[in-house]
Amino acid sequence: METILLVDDESDVRDLARDILTAKGYRVLEAGGGEEAVRVVQSHGEPIDLLLTDVVMPRMQGNELAARLGTLRPGVRVLYMSGYAQPILGDDGTLQDGVLLVEKPFTETGLLASVDHAVHAAPQGGTPQPVAGA
Repeated sequence: METILLVDDESDVRDLARDILTAKGYRVLEAGGGEEAVRVVQSHGEPIDLLLTDVVMPRMQGNELAARLGTLRPGVRVLYMSGYAQPILGDDGTLQDGVLLVEKPFTETGLLASVDHAVHAAPQGGTPQPVAGA
């Protein structure tokens, strides 16, 4: 069973994503922001297979969290979520080109397909690297 660290500052989004993922057999750890996510990772002794994180959050952006998590869990895969249109994200430099992004609002099918792709992609070495879009 794969473990996913789900990070979003909106509890409704976390609740929906958690329900979808746990129904498909994933173990889900939750955090409402980057700082809380770091604490969860530090206290969780078992492997984490995927960081599923919102892009834009207060105090710590998703890409900052991914970099920070890379020092704690080298090689963890990363999948981003955002309610903003991808061209806007690219223009302001928040995400690198070609990362896998689940747009909110997401569908159950879309979320599961993106998570499945990210979880089963080849492991990344060193720091976490976003999974290339399919």
